[in-house]
Amino acid sequence: MQAKNLFPNSYLIVGVCSDELTHKYKGFTVMTEEERYEALRHCRYVDEVVRDAPWTLTPDFLEQHKIDFVAHDDIPYSSAGTEDVYKHIKEAGMFVPTQRTEGISTSDLITRIVRDYDVYARRNLQRGYTAKELNVSYINEKKYRLQNQVDRMKEKVRTVEERSKHFVYRVEEKSADLIQKWEEKSREFIGNFLELFGPDGTWKQMFQERSGRMIQALSPRGSPSNSPPRELSPLRSPSPPSHWGHAHAHTHAHAHAHARASSPPSPKAASASISSMSEGDDDEK
Repeated sequence: MQAKNLFPNSYLIVGVCSDELTHKYKGFTVMTEEERYEALRHCRYVDEVVRDAPWTLTPDFLEQHKIDFVAHDDIPYSSAGTEDVYKHIKEAGMFVPTQRTEGISTSDLITRIVRDYDVYARRNLQRGYTAKELNVSYINEKKYRLQNQVDRMKEKVRTVEERSKHFVYRVEEKSADLIQKWEEKSREFIGNFLELFGPDGTWKQMFQERSGRMIQALSPRGSPSNSPPRELSPLRSPSPPSHWGHAHAHTHAHAHAHARASSPPSPKAASASISSMSEGDDDEK
């Protein structure tokens, strides 16, 4: 991208060395030259890919492909018996420096793979690759497979722990809700009980009201206070039942004696009393 944006309307040509030259001057590659050709061909900034490019750029190669400038990072690249393979390009004024992108270097990628070799070997064994394809010895294969089993067990234990924590959390949450609802219902029940059976409750009022009605129904009714008093005849009192005769005569005599004591007797009144008592005695007889 940096090389493409160096000049307006530039045509970017990328030269790719063969596996033979790369293995000879730099080392073993991860990708084959065909894979590297295809990778660059699908890069949107690349206009043309030159296969089997020379390790050192010659004037004939530059002339053949009509190359005006060569883009590469400015760090001297020692290889093929020289301190810098781009020295003559720099001296000719055809060199354009670019900046390296950290972590994209093939050397850095290979270093990361070698550093984590056991991890990648175990992963590929788990995905179905054979020990022969991975160039892994028999002992290392068994070691990696055992480590994979241990990791799976750890993952299962971790999963169970997470589920257990989640279950316990849900139980605690539900318990808190149940306790809160129970307290609310208890308060409601106690309030209803006190409202019904408390000192001033509905049940006591009903009981008092019904007790008052029962007492009123069982008690005899008294005479009306405004009824006029009944006057007895001085000559004849009403005849009482036979078994109350003596008591009535005694009462009447007592009343008559009281009357005589309170007022002076007259001859007519005395004879009327004697006559009345005689009639009462005759009736009793």
